[in-house]
Amino acid sequence: MTLLIALLSGLIFGFGLITSGMSNPAKVLNFLDLGGHWDPSLAFVMAGAIGVARLPFAWALRQSRSWLGQPMPSAPAGTIDRGLILGSALFGVGWGLSGLCPGPAIVNAGAFALPGLIFTAAMVTGMKVVDWRKK
Repeated sequence: MTLLIALLSGLIFGFGLITSGMSNPAKVLNFLDLGGHWDPSLAFVMAGAIGVARLPFAWALRQSRSWLGQPMPSAPAGTIDRGLILGSALFGVGWGLSGLCPGPAIVNAGAFALPGLIFTAAMVTGMKVVDWRKK
């Protein structure tokens, strides 16, 4: 049941990305292009997402178990270390160069678009390298 709900959640998220246009790398790159053809729509999508998620996140913070009975994960430690700074910088550079972040990249990979396939392969490789380095 957990996998089915995860799949359904991912499909709804992907549909939202497609509907809002955020799976289109050009739209995201236009948001980042402050000196050119700036497109503020990503800011509106983010604001809407924050507004929609605010109440469920506030509720979840007060729970010890999810609706499916799984334990709620604890909040991250909050420490800022070299790995966090390096990872954030790499994420930002990759986002700025490709116009993709993980969600839209997976949507594009699912549509067999080459940029999405390349980004997703690089993302998975990076996650595997981090796992390997932590061992």
